[in-house]
Amino acid sequence: MASMIQTLPAAEQGVMDNAPADMAMLLSYAFELGDSLKRSALAAEYAYWKDQVIQDAEVQSLTKQFAKAKEKFAECERFGRFHPEYNAALERVYEMEAQLDEVEAVRKYKAAESSLDELLGDISRTLAHAVSQTIKVPDNNPNPKASGCGNGGSCSCGSGGCG
Repeated sequence: MASMIQTLPAAEQGVMDNAPADMAMLLSYAFELGDSLKRSALAAEYAYWKDQVIQDAEVQSLTKQFAKAKEKFAECERFGRFHPEYNAALERVYEMEAQLDEVEAVRKYKAAESSLDELLGDISRTLAHAVSQTIKVPDNNPNPKASGCGNGGSCSCGSGGCG
């Protein structure tokens, strides 16, 4: 590191000398931002609906049925679309997801989660672009061409990849 600093122009050497202090300051700001986010209305709404979902007996029952349906579909998917129960298993996953989405607490939880996720994405992009417009920022869908069941992407069945 010392040899690297010696090869830098004088203006850049000052930046390197302050790097530990700058890093500590940045981390402090990051924790402040995190605390502000935790105290935000979006986070409070998310936490409220998450608790409602956890406490709802109907949601817990449907969630177990949904997990079983996804497990059955995963077994079928291992053998591909030609498995005799593939379509029925996939249809059951969609059916269970639709039943879950009929519950108000689940709908509101998903909406709150989406809003909070969007805010976090906006913050990430803002921070990244403050450094450089060309910096890569994680996207919600890292591979937009791969979507749907069976091709490595996330599908609408809500299982996070169906497999």
